[in-house]
Amino acid sequence: MNLGLEGKVALVGGASRGLGYAVAAELAAEGASVAVCSRDRDAIEAAAREIGPEVLAIAADLAVTGEPTRAVEETIARFGRLDIVVTNTGGPPAGTLETLDLEEWDRATALLLKSAVELCAAALPGMRERKWGRILAITSITAKQPVDNLMLSNALRPAVAGFAHGLAREVATDGITVNTIQPGYINTERVIELNRANAAREKVDPSAIKGRIEAEIPVGRLGEPRELAALAAFLASERASYITGGAFPVDGAWLRGSF
Repeated sequence: MNLGLEGKVALVGGASRGLGYAVAAELAAEGASVAVCSRDRDAIEAAAREIGPEVLAIAADLAVTGEPTRAVEETIARFGRLDIVVTNTGGPPAGTLETLDLEEWDRATALLLKSAVELCAAALPGMRERKWGRILAITSITAKQPVDNLMLSNALRPAVAGFAHGLAREVATDGITVNTIQPGYINTERVIELNRANAAREKVDPSAIKGRIEAEIPVGRLGEPRELAALAAFLASERASYITGGAFPVDGAWLRGSF
C-alpha cells in the first residue's frame, strides 16, 4: 500500500527510544523526511543516525515552554515545511494522590498536556496555509480506563484526548486531521520501568508483574512498538484523510469498555 508520505515532513517527539523511535523509523521508511526530538542530546543524535542519514535530531525538552515551538521552527528551517506532528513524551512517574506532590502535578501537566498544545499551536499555521496536515497524539489506555498507581497519567491523558478531539473539529475544514493513539502494554523501556516500580511497591519480582499483565491481555502478550508505528503511519497518510477526532487503542483488547 502506497501511503503517499513521500515529500511529507514529520516531527516526532520523545523519539530517542520506545514508541517515538518506532513511529519515526516507520515514517522514514515510508518516505517522509523526519525530525526527531528528545531532551537527551546524545540519545537523540544516536537515534537519528540509526533511523537514517537525513533525519534531523533536535535536543529539546518539550516540557519547557518555548521548546516545542523551537523544535517546530528548526524542523521547518531544515525541510521547508512541516506536515505531520506526533506529540509524544516520556510518561510521568508512577504514584497515587497520597504519594504525589503538587510540583509533580505541575511537571506532569507541562510534560503531557502543555507540550502537546504548544507543538500544535506552532505547527498549525503552516498546515492551514497548505490545507493539509496530520496531528497524532500518543497518549495511553489510561485515557479510557484508569490504571492503578498511575494517578498522573489517569488524570492528564484524558485531558490530551479531549484537547485533540476538540482541535479535530476546529481544523477539519483545513484538511488537517487530529487523532490519538492509546498504547496499552507495549514492550518498551517505559513499561519495564513501571513494572519495576509496581514490583517494588508490592514487594514482588518484576516478572510476576509482567506475567499478571500478560494474563489480562486477551492476545496473551505485550505489544511491539512496530505494531503501533504501523497504525501511526496509516493515520498520517493521505489515505486516512476522512479519519479525524478518533481515539485508537493498541492494547491487544485489554480495555474492557465498548467505546
